[in-house]
Amino acid sequence: MLTLLDNKLWFPHPNQALQDPNGLLAIGGDLSPDRLLLAYSMGIFPWFEEDQPLLWWSPDPRAIIAPADLHVSRSLAKLAKRAPYRLTINTAFAQVIRQCRQLREHKEGTWITQDIEAAYCQLHSQGHAHSIEVWQGAELVAGLYGINLGQLFCGESMFHRVDNGSKLAMLALCRHFSRYGGTLIDCQLPNPHLISLGVGTCNRAGFLTTLHKLQGLALREGCWQPGELTL
Repeated sequence: MLTLLDNKLWFPHPNQALQDPNGLLAIGGDLSPDRLLLAYSMGIFPWFEEDQPLLWWSPDPRAIIAPADLHVSRSLAKLAKRAPYRLTINTAFAQVIRQCRQLREHKEGTWITQDIEAAYCQLHSQGHAHSIEVWQGAELVAGLYGINLGQLFCGESMFHRVDNGSKLAMLALCRHFSRYGGTLIDCQLPNPHLISLGVGTCNRAGFLTTLHKLQGLALREGCWQPGELTL
C-alpha cells in the first residue's frame, strides 16, 4: 500500500516500497531540509515531474559504486592527463543544479523542478549538498551535485556541455571523496551511462545496512571546503 504523508516528519520503512513501480514508497509531504535529510538517512529520495505530486522512492536493487571502482576509459584518462579544464568544488552549486534542470527540460523533461532546485540550494547553504564543477575558461561546462552523509555521498544529477565532461566530474568526485575517507557513492538507479563508469548494484537490505554504518562515520576535515580540485 502506498503511504500518504502529512505534515508529520516521518517515512515508512523502505521495505514497504512497491515492487511495481519499483521502489515507490510514499506520496506527499514537503521538501523541507529536515524531511529531505531524514529521507536520505533512510535510503529514500524524492523523484517526480512538474505535473506530479511529490513522490518518494527506495528502489531495489540500488545503484552504487566505491570510488576506487570507477572505470576510467582510455579517453577519460587522456583527458584527465591533458587537464584542459579547471575543476572546482562547491564554488557554483546553484549554477550546477540549474544547468542539470535546464538541459533535461530541453531534452526529455526533468524531475528537477523549481521546488527541487530551491530545496537543494537550501541544503547546500546548510552544508549538506555539494557540487563538483568543470570549467572551460569562465564557462561552466559540466558538473554534478549530491548529498553527503558521513562516508557516503548520494549522487543526484550531472550534466555536460563538452565530451566526457560529466565523466571528468565523476572522476574528480571519486578521487577527492576517497582522499578524505569517503567509502561509497549512491547512484540511486542504474542506467547505461552509470554502468559504463563501473556502477554496480546491491539489494535494498544490503544498501540500508551499509548506509546506516557509513553515515555515522566522519570524513576527514576539509572535504567540502570550496576551492580548486586536482586529479
